[in-house]
Amino acid sequence: MLRLRAWGGTAPASVPALVRARLARRGSSAACSTASVAATASSSSSALEELAAERKGLAKVVLKKGKTQIFQDGSPMVYSGAVDRIVGRPPPKSGDVVLVADGTEKPIGWGVYNSVSMFCIRLMQLEEEARRDPTCALNMERLLESRISSAVDLRRSLGLPSANTNAYRLINSEGDRLSGLIVDIFADVAVVASSAAWVEKYKQEIQVFVSKVNGVKHIKWRSSADILKEEGLEITELKEPASSSSSTVKVTENGIFYLISLEGQKTGFYADQRENRQFISSVSKDQSVLDICCYSGGFALNAAKGGADNVIGIDSSKSALDLANENIALNKLNPERISFLKGDATAFMKGAISRNEQWDLVILDPPKLAPRKKVLQSASGMYRSLNALAMQVVKPGGLLMTCSCSGAMTQSGMFLKTIQGAASMARRKVTVLRQAGAACDHPIDLAYPEGQYLSNYLLRVA
Repeated sequence: MLRLRAWGGTAPASVPALVRARLARRGSSAACSTASVAATASSSSSALEELAAERKGLAKVVLKKGKTQIFQDGSPMVYSGAVDRIVGRPPPKSGDVVLVADGTEKPIGWGVYNSVSMFCIRLMQLEEEARRDPTCALNMERLLESRISSAVDLRRSLGLPSANTNAYRLINSEGDRLSGLIVDIFADVAVVASSAAWVEKYKQEIQVFVSKVNGVKHIKWRSSADILKEEGLEITELKEPASSSSSTVKVTENGIFYLISLEGQKTGFYADQRENRQFISSVSKDQSVLDICCYSGGFALNAAKGGADNVIGIDSSKSALDLANENIALNKLNPERISFLKGDATAFMKGAISRNEQWDLVILDPPKLAPRKKVLQSASGMYRSLNALAMQVVKPGGLLMTCSCSGAMTQSGMFLKTIQGAASMARRKVTVLRQAGAACDHPIDLAYPEGQYLSNYLLRVA
């Protein structure tokens, strides 16, 4: 298991003498009084500036007046419109470490620069943090090791992995303060999803640190080509590192086995719904269950394990359904009580309505319908139509679990209104029984609420 780099009473020799002296005077951070912390923070001297003085050619990106506070509060994505000027020659190149400063040119932190992206800097560490931990200041390799170690410790504290679950998220981008980097662990395979140019630049270092995580034997690198193109990287430049793993891997989640395709959607498996799938297991006994957009059968398998009388899963992807059917066998379930059908969700539900078919419990988990804010209006109509159909195939008094994995929808606050609109269309009365989001291994940085994307509501449909 990775260990956090510890910095004790003696600072590394690379830290300037003045910084070492100041830190020595401060002593242990736990023993600092509120007054001494405030006095240190108000000091006119900057730890980052002192460290930067030893590095030639380090550019300083100065923010516009009035645009600093959001980033001082921790938002990691510095958009180009917030930048006033860049101090330093030659100008920084994409992937370079830069200082980020307020209008007076006093550093507030440092990050990684991108000359092409609308997010021209991804902030990695703030000034106050550099004071507390100068070992990581202006050093991407040490910062990566520290952040990945912290992520490992956090998951361990959440009980992940465990004897019953070895599929989980290790790095959740901004939630683990590594914007643009996602790492999912599936048994002994780590799937790395890259959506930032800096992640591609530090690919080798990331692989080294991830490979040190307990139990990881293989690494699968998946680059988000469309997003990286906006980051200034051409698709032809994205050469995935060789992987020794097979194309599929068997995992367990809450005691249920899944065969995962490492070439499948996203990283291959939706660990974010783990806690919601387990809840479905707890309310499925003796119920008839319909899982719409079932992918590889997550909700359906949990319903069957929970004692459902009959479970049907619907998806339009043959490859996903092939996995779902293999998962039936893996879990030794009765194929007469759980089955999967290939079909369009809308067409299936309309057909069921025409035949007066209804289920006690329906799960609707469609793909991302609103990838961007500009399509939110049209996506709202699609969500409304799908939910109206889903409500009509629920028995009166039955349950509907409806989901949206569109960040634009979740962050807009419109999903509940969309559900209410669907209820009006379906002429059904709905009551919210449970509200949830992504599982606990998908942390959200409160300074970056844009990281919240999954909405999950359990409804009673009358």
